[in-house]
Amino acid sequence: MVVFAYSFDIKVAMQISTVLSPLSSENLRLAAQCGVEGYVARYPGPNYEDLLGVKQKIEDVGLKLVAIEGFLPIEKIKLGTDHDGTELEAMKLLIEHMGRAGVPVLCYNWMAGTDWVRTKLDVRERGGARVTAFNLADAEQAVKLDHSGGEEFAEAKSDQCISADSLWNNLEKFMKAVVPVAEKAGISLAMHPDDPPLSELFGNARIMNSVGNFERLVDLVPSPSNGICYCQANFVAMGAEIPETVRRLGKRISYVHFRDVRGTAESFVETFHDNGPTDMAEAIGVLKEVGFNGPIRPDHVPQLEGEGDENPGYTMLGRLFAFGYIRGLLHGTQ
Repeated sequence: MVVFAYSFDIKVAMQISTVLSPLSSENLRLAAQCGVEGYVARYPGPNYEDLLGVKQKIEDVGLKLVAIEGFLPIEKIKLGTDHDGTELEAMKLLIEHMGRAGVPVLCYNWMAGTDWVRTKLDVRERGGARVTAFNLADAEQAVKLDHSGGEEFAEAKSDQCISADSLWNNLEKFMKAVVPVAEKAGISLAMHPDDPPLSELFGNARIMNSVGNFERLVDLVPSPSNGICYCQANFVAMGAEIPETVRRLGKRISYVHFRDVRGTAESFVETFHDNGPTDMAEAIGVLKEVGFNGPIRPDHVPQLEGEGDENPGYTMLGRLFAFGYIRGLLHGTQ
């Protein structure tokens, strides 16, 4: 009997990428088996050897380390309280290390005092799957999510709240300091939208909440290294038209979080990637149209049957479904 081995590894320009919780050998192999090409790591710390250790671990299963995102030493910089420059130097060092290691994208955000916020973690989606949701009316009982699980916080409001003008001033100073370092290292800095994209949350202003403000961002320090993390669901929550938004931001998009929500910035729920209001095939098509060829990852996913509550939005079974869905769109769209 003759056995034929067929290869269906169709090459596409975008790199399906992922975070994994936990970063285990089993999860890495599952991702690789589903056609994932890139891995997105959390801040590895100030030691170059630690970055290389993560890089080697994911390369052992055939993936590439394509981005650093999350837990960055940047919170005081946002607030303008990095008076001794410790955080700024740590960010510059990280960018230099990424350049040496060949990791092309650094994703950061400008949300002061919190990360992404949800008010419910168990809204029922298709077939009883659980998804996260946000309702501004319930924000005093909100849950702050940090990509490794959820933690309730009783005192969300800080004593000293920051204004939009101060956030813009602090951002401009930061960009002027780090963009030249990123240019030298060959790194793209990818700004993530506010999540939720409100004008204010817990007393702190928010500025990465409109398409116009992202255009203002890239004009602060014009450079190929001053890029955008196109987190699609946040632009949906802003009320932006997705094809028009991608065309407007175009070449400045260096990284994509591909997901969907149903609702507005004030009240929304996450959805399965194929069960929201956005035409996801059209969204992939317009990304191809503008020439995007960087990492694209599913970001938040539903929690499926049998999965625990430790990592809402970051469980594995929904991520496997999302890998296949995105891969199908990449292969099936022009």
